[in-house]
Amino acid sequence: MTGVRLDRFLASTVLVLVLSAGGGALAGPAEKPDAAQSAPAAATVTEPADDSAAPAAKTDDDDQTEAATPPAATDNANDTTATAPNPAAAQEGSPQEGAAQEGAAQEGSSQDKATADKPAQDSAEQPVAPAAATTPATTPAPTESAAADNDSAVAAQLRELANGKFDRIIGGKKERTTIDAFYSARNYAPLWITDGKANARATAAIAYLGHVDADGLDPADYPVPDFATLSDPAALADAEMKLSASVITYAHHAAIGRVHWTRVSADISYDQKAPEGADVLAAMAQAKDVGAALDGYEPHYRDYVALKAKLAELRGGKEEGGKTPIPDGPALKIGAPDDRVPQLRARLGLPDEGNTNFDKPLSEALKKFQREYELKPTGTLTSGTLEALNGKEPERPVDTIIANMERWRWMPHDLGDTFVMVNLADFRLHVMHDGKEVWTTRIVDGKPAMPTPIMSAEMKYITVNPTWNVPPSIVAREYMPALRQDPTVLERMGLTVTRNPDGTVHIAQPPGDRNALGRVRFNFPNKFLVYQHDTPEKYLFAYDKRAYSHGCMRVQDPVKYAEVLLSLVRPGEGYTQDRIRKMFGNNEQDIQFPKFLPVHLTYQTAFVDEHGDLQFRDDVYGRDKELTAILKSDERKVADIAIERKENTIRREVLALPDQPSLWGGHSFFGGGPSDGGGFFARLFGNAAAAPPPPPARRHSAQRKSDQQRRTELR
Repeated sequence: MTGVRLDRFLASTVLVLVLSAGGGALAGPAEKPDAAQSAPAAATVTEPADDSAAPAAKTDDDDQTEAATPPAATDNANDTTATAPNPAAAQEGSPQEGAAQEGAAQEGSSQDKATADKPAQDSAEQPVAPAAATTPATTPAPTESAAADNDSAVAAQLRELANGKFDRIIGGKKERTTIDAFYSARNYAPLWITDGKANARATAAIAYLGHVDADGLDPADYPVPDFATLSDPAALADAEMKLSASVITYAHHAAIGRVHWTRVSADISYDQKAPEGADVLAAMAQAKDVGAALDGYEPHYRDYVALKAKLAELRGGKEEGGKTPIPDGPALKIGAPDDRVPQLRARLGLPDEGNTNFDKPLSEALKKFQREYELKPTGTLTSGTLEALNGKEPERPVDTIIANMERWRWMPHDLGDTFVMVNLADFRLHVMHDGKEVWTTRIVDGKPAMPTPIMSAEMKYITVNPTWNVPPSIVAREYMPALRQDPTVLERMGLTVTRNPDGTVHIAQPPGDRNALGRVRFNFPNKFLVYQHDTPEKYLFAYDKRAYSHGCMRVQDPVKYAEVLLSLVRPGEGYTQDRIRKMFGNNEQDIQFPKFLPVHLTYQTAFVDEHGDLQFRDDVYGRDKELTAILKSDERKVADIAIERKENTIRREVLALPDQPSLWGGHSFFGGGPSDGGGFFARLFGNAAAAPPPPPARRHSAQRKSDQQRRTELR
């Protein structure tokens, strides 16, 4: 066999000399000096320039390599240096690809034996091709083989790491299992490495993780390896796994939160699930744009995107909204000069008159602004108007924005086409449809001691003429002692007392104008037993801060709210406000929703309003404070892991109270608040004088426009 190979070599040499002698007629002047060296390029392209070049670029050894290494060995759909001859070759993450790379490694060790055993008659089939390709085709072969060997060596190291279930790199058992499933399915072919170095996919992922601070996250939480300094297969395998781990961790945090909500409060509940590690890696393998694929795990609702833009502005040193606060000073009146006038005119969108006179057009513009913010329309620059113009900003606005962006991640990233959004910090409810606000109203929500929970649920029906069934724990702790003292007290309060089959006492308040739930209740079943409802205590809606309930949400205009919701879920059925009011009576009536409506109870202490201005609200429940403290403490290391909280069932029943004061002299057994002295319970006990007076008409600065103003704009 050695003689056969020598004969073939001599024949090829003679043919090369002959072709070289006659090359002047075939090659241009530029090709003469090194015609043989131009052949390697022909051996690396997918398709030859002409038909005659195809056989010339293939040797017997090349035939064997091609058979052992299918096109799927091109590793990266994002790698611009790789060539995919067909769509199947561009698909990443397949078991066939891993097998192909392993086969390439085996081919290198058996190449000599395969060549030695090749039949001699092969040389006679294409007498020109072996001769023309002998020198150039064997030149790139060692480089290609070395690259294949390198990737195969990395795959072998990954397989070795998997034998320990990636214990040194991946934390949890579940994560190790899913990652092992991904790599074993591709025969441990690396995802981020091609030809022994980082591929385009890895470069894109590393670049993206380095800028996640734009979403309020910390790039240090997602460490990335420096592939440029690595060549050893074991080190490359470690780097491969570290990058995979960081990508999976980021996807987890972006999808459901950097801090698990259980660590902040027991009054928060979501059922969002983190993406599986194997699914994340598979998505990266198939993605044409890795950066876009990673960004897809973040929320993309418009309010989140607007906050993200404001975060960038603040970090860039730009003042919020580009506004410079208007300084304090005396109240401005028409005809009085003041240095603040030019700034005030600019803020209200009036042209600069070149003087400092406070004139009538400026006064009228101030009146319009005051009406929008429900201030007394005096047309003068009062301290309240000045506060509204400047807005209120927390001590650390960046931290506040980051906390709010984190809470957006807790929520479902798909809010629905039609939904109800409640901002507890703003004491406001919004009905959204097809990306637009169709209606809004004020609400009263939980007092700080009994906060309204943060969650998402589905509204399933509306109850007209609701009955209030007193929770058993409240019956035992409050009403039974009162009943023993005065057997007629509950009857005088309009409550009914019956016996349950088990002998316990059932106390309820029947429907009616005096019912603590009012005339309408909005039901979205949840573990906290909270809902939205009407209330007899309308005066509370005049307060700026309306955290007075036991956890449920009182709606300022429940009949209009019902009309709006029913027009969306039962269109064309004629549920007008008049029809709903005609249903008022002594019997409960449920109006079912054919399609359930998502209700999102949120806590937005920072948001961008309809004018594009960044607004802040007080941290009534301390959610910002708690979340920021976790992110700045050692707890952040494990903050994405949920913790168990023992549920307080008594407290849950308290949340089901109708937001009315206690029997005990107008002071609630469960905590204080303005409503403690002003409900119908207290009035029956002669405590009407203890009720807080209606507040002045002035609202807190930066509060939203009045309902009437906004309805007018929507029309």
